[in-house]
Amino acid sequence: MSADFHYPAHRRSSKVPANTPPSLLRPSFQRAAPIARPVPDTSVVTMLTPHERTRVDAAGEGCYVAVHRDTVDEVITELRHCRAQAVIVSVSRCDARAASSVARLVREFPSVPAVALLSETTSDSAHAVLALGQFGVQSLVDVRDAAGWRTLRQLFSTHRGGSIERRAMALMASVLSQAPEDCRRFLEACFNSPARVGTIRQLSKRLGVRSNTLMSRFYRAQLPAPKRYLAFARLARAATMFENPGLSVTQVSNALEYSSPQSFGRHIHTMLGVSAVAFRHEFTGDDMLERFITELITPYRDVLQAFHPLVVIPTWSRVVSRVAERVHDGASGDARILSSSTARTLP
Repeated sequence: MSADFHYPAHRRSSKVPANTPPSLLRPSFQRAAPIARPVPDTSVVTMLTPHERTRVDAAGEGCYVAVHRDTVDEVITELRHCRAQAVIVSVSRCDARAASSVARLVREFPSVPAVALLSETTSDSAHAVLALGQFGVQSLVDVRDAAGWRTLRQLFSTHRGGSIERRAMALMASVLSQAPEDCRRFLEACFNSPARVGTIRQLSKRLGVRSNTLMSRFYRAQLPAPKRYLAFARLARAATMFENPGLSVTQVSNALEYSSPQSFGRHIHTMLGVSAVAFRHEFTGDDMLERFITELITPYRDVLQAFHPLVVIPTWSRVVSRVAERVHDGASGDARILSSSTARTLP
């Protein structure tokens, strides 16, 4: 018996004999609940004073999640495990030794925004700010007044969900401006799903549709297989991670939850014909995103603009729509004929 419907107890009224076989009962179909699509909060790793930690947590409510660490080395460890998308460093915690470690952080993770936080002024603050700027920290937020906390919140609001995900959504919104809602949901899920979602079976479960049904709909529409969309999206995320020299192939494969670095390498070779090391040097996140659009979106734009991968449109609804269009076209034609006839009869 299919798991998509059940026979609820309230349907078995007293009018139905108790020995009625299930095949004669009317099933109650259960629709899969639509998945919520909140924008994920940015994960921020910090090196702050105890007082600053409390205020940073309060300022980031609903915008970012702060993970506090005591040393720059611990911050770098968090970045190597791909657990954060940004860094906040307190000016009060940056002596000469810490500033040199921050330089290594910026050098190994250039695509991770680093922000210096100034909450109090001491005799060493000016030297610390200059040292951080010299070592590559390009953003300074002065939170000695309320406006500074608003600035900090706005700064990390622009990084919510990850840079490659935001760029992908913006590109697809411009290319597929008329695409149905469920088509956009599928494409968004390819980029925004957690790293553990690596197969179409897992993605289909997240979207509330059977994997066989999803693949069949892509096949009937003569579109590339849905696993190809997911695979290219994951490679775009991998290429973005590889832009940070501090991340190794093993660390990226673990972050994307491949079974092993060897499996990750085989996947890259199958999709692109290059090794993982060559992929790292030849492709950036923007390159893979452009390839995603060029190979999977642009050639099938007209199909995708009317494609429903998750929602079934009943046949009668399509027939009614076509009839309505014909009636509208016929009415427009009659109006044009009447208008021309009236014009001929006028003196």
